[in-house]
Amino acid sequence: MSVENPTVAASNASKGIVIIGAGLAGWHVIDAIRAKDKDIPITLITSDNGDRYHKPMLTMAISQQKSAADLVRATGSDAAEAANITLLANTQVTDIDATAQTIQLISALRSDPVYTNYATISYEKLVLAMGAHPIFPSSLPEDLVWHVNHIERFGQLQEKLAAGSQHVAIVGAGMVGTEIAEDLLKAGHKVTLIDLNDAPLSQMLPPQATARIAKAVQSQGINFLGGYQVSNVMRNNDGKLQVSYEPVAAATDSDTAQTLEPLIVDHVIASTGLTVDDKLPAAAGVEFNRRTGIVVDAPTLRTNTDNIYAIGDCMSINGVACRYVAPLRAQAATIADDILGHEHGGYDHKPPMIRLKNKAISVMATGVPQAAGNWQVITETEDELIMELLDENNEVSATVTIKAPPMVKA
Repeated sequence: MSVENPTVAASNASKGIVIIGAGLAGWHVIDAIRAKDKDIPITLITSDNGDRYHKPMLTMAISQQKSAADLVRATGSDAAEAANITLLANTQVTDIDATAQTIQLISALRSDPVYTNYATISYEKLVLAMGAHPIFPSSLPEDLVWHVNHIERFGQLQEKLAAGSQHVAIVGAGMVGTEIAEDLLKAGHKVTLIDLNDAPLSQMLPPQATARIAKAVQSQGINFLGGYQVSNVMRNNDGKLQVSYEPVAAATDSDTAQTLEPLIVDHVIASTGLTVDDKLPAAAGVEFNRRTGIVVDAPTLRTNTDNIYAIGDCMSINGVACRYVAPLRAQAATIADDILGHEHGGYDHKPPMIRLKNKAISVMATGVPQAAGNWQVITETEDELIMELLDENNEVSATVTIKAPPMVKA
């Protein structure tokens, strides 16, 4: 059942399980619960329409000429009916009272910012699955800059790019930014990739590894500007965007500052990281870290507040944000068992294998890789580099394997 009026929802919803967030994490929890209990009341609250789609596809869909509609596996209303849940689409949560176990709602479609038609629903168990949202530095105004973190914005960007070959600047050369750069290049666009560091993935891997990635990215025809920061983005009279940038060193040493000709581009995409909104965690009284998200007990994925769980991009385990898709199914199964009172062995958190989706180079990492640390070379040839990160006990905490792609025979 889909209900778009929070007031109607308050009168219709049965007290049971409430999930905030209809991304991959939220729907995985629903699937896991329904696999074990077909009837327990579930209410899903989302500020969008709740459509089901596979988010990792957003960084590779433009070159495949796929629209947002092509990526939707099921509409929110159809998925809700199939799962026998109440979907509160286009609805925002404004407050959580963990003592009374109630949630305050308001329509996300309200046109009046002082709209006060609030509604309240109760829960027995609450799952926070609201994800994380893009960080926009002050130099990247949100009204001029795209992000590819949600299917709605992806769809709007895809429609703009369908008009023909254009110049796109991507700010941030982490996993997502580097993947989008290749995707747009394959789609026939001119791409400039800008990062504070000298090479892509520099916050994750050591220079010996990232140097190979930078070389591969540039070999594709991507204009990589490493060691630069964007200082301003503005729209010109002709509709183009002017991107001003400077060497990172210039920000701290005015003597080394140099004037660079601004980039003139059609679009700018921000890939400058994610953050978790602290409003709902604070209201619910759950332990929270602005950098990594909601703190949970690893075996149960419970927060420190009774009857509240967290999953997906908004939560962290052992001080590390959990922003990968692979563990979601196991996390959801643990939450389902714990909510339903079933015996379970506890969630065994293992960082997933990380793969960079890039045809010019194969990059695979395991564990919790970070640039700083005691990285040791295991294998080093022209076509392959294998390194291990050792912790203070000389135990392997992460590995990275970088390989040149096999040559395609004519």
